[in-house]
Amino acid sequence: MTIAPEAPTLNAPVDVRFTKAGTPLAVRYDGRIWAVTEEPVHWFTRDSWWETRRSVPVGVGNVVDIEHWRVQVRHTSDSPLLTFELRRDPLSEQWLLESVTED
Repeated sequence: MTIAPEAPTLNAPVDVRFTKAGTPLAVRYDGRIWAVTEEPVHWFTRDSWWETRRSVPVGVGNVVDIEHWRVQVRHTSDSPLLTFELRRDPLSEQWLLESVTED
């Protein structure tokens, strides 16, 4: 069940804490810390640079790979298990909460 079905893409800024290995450990969202409980899923998609017409100086680096994580989280040990879809756009340090679903 999606929490906000009328707005499937939330794009809410969140803080993500990572392990030394680089996987998400916890997410701060809505004034709470949500602990990652299962092995997260990690993937990349490509920005449609031909539509955004994004231009950057030579040598800036990767401007097309969008990083994603799907994490299952709980606020407390007895709270419902939720799935957060996280996204970080190229050239951004800010993580966005793209969607929340109940499992």
